[in-house]
Amino acid sequence: MCFFEQIRFKCGDWKWSHFRQHCNREYRIGETCGMKLIMATVNVQENCKTCDKIQTKRRRQQQEAERIQRWMKEPHKYKASIEKARDTINELEEEIQKLWSEKQKKLNAIGAQSQPYQSQYQAYQ
Repeated sequence: MCFFEQIRFKCGDWKWSHFRQHCNREYRIGETCGMKLIMATVNVQENCKTCDKIQTKRRRQQQEAERIQRWMKEPHKYKASIEKARDTINELEEEIQKLWSEKQKKLNAIGAQSQPYQSQYQAYQ
């Protein structure tokens, strides 16, 4: 039961930080017993890496959606580009759902509550 700092992100996710104190069970220097306890929680006002990846993919989806809207003015001229952009949006949606489910799995493993994922791009599929 060695003590560590915990970093809590504004999205609710967390990660272990620096080692702080040995427990009574571990006497060797540089070793920990394997059980981690929180000595202090540091709240940071930024998102975790998973949320950053999701936001990046959402921005890319938005860019593709804007391209589709622009190309729809002349659909016969940009038919292949429109199809490719729709495929890209669908691929990004799958990647976002995968990242979101991994994050939910981690949060549910520790008993945290979070909002369900809802797609913003159902109209382009």
